[in-house]
Amino acid sequence: MPKLTKHQSHLLEIKNKFPNPMTAEEALKVLKDTHKVKFDETVEVHFRLGINPKLSEQQIRSTVNLPGGTGKDVKVAVVAKGEKIMEATEAGADFVGADDLVTKIGDGFLEFDKLVATPDAMAMLSKMGKLLGPKGLMPNPKDGTVTFEVARAVKELKAGKVSFRAEKDGGIVQMAIGKLSFDETRLLKNLASVVDQVNKVKPATVKGTYIKSVTLSSTMGPGLKLDLNKLTELSKYLAA
Repeated sequence: MPKLTKHQSHLLEIKNKFPNPMTAEEALKVLKDTHKVKFDETVEVHFRLGINPKLSEQQIRSTVNLPGGTGKDVKVAVVAKGEKIMEATEAGADFVGADDLVTKIGDGFLEFDKLVATPDAMAMLSKMGKLLGPKGLMPNPKDGTVTFEVARAVKELKAGKVSFRAEKDGGIVQMAIGKLSFDETRLLKNLASVVDQVNKVKPATVKGTYIKSVTLSSTMGPGLKLDLNKLTELSKYLAA
């Protein structure tokens, strides 16, 4: 058996020291109390769902608005035509254009986190699938990034709207819900919103247990399993 590194031993010690599973509040306290690195870690949530992503009707892709924000300055690019270019600019988009922006992207410019396009501008991006798809940047109507309501899309993305999808292997859904420096309530509001949305997009054809496990972790911290029986209690943070 290979020898554990100092960091791996530290993580194992933490996991063995605390109850498993635990409530979200307990997990966040552990992550905060055991934080030792100098940078502000990202807090992530990982779901293992009882779905078969190979079936089209059980493929999950959706978006969720994080009320506490992401803690990240989200750079948004918009490909549009006519008056929508000005609308996107006024809404705070970082990069806006038509053919000129598409050409720039094709040449390797990818200094943005989200790409929005109006439906009439999607043809300009038709050949960008191999470049943008693997990076999760290709606009898609399902996550609201193909729309004529560009101002709304830009503002929502800047405010903390994130997209998620289930991986093809194992039905895993994972996403960041903020920074470890956020106060506990801010993180719990974000987590509650994510849990609520994952439940809302449950495919009708799923049989048996839908949410099989939920794990909370930070960039360098341990993965802590949450008590599934306590997940419903997070709903109190939705109205807070």
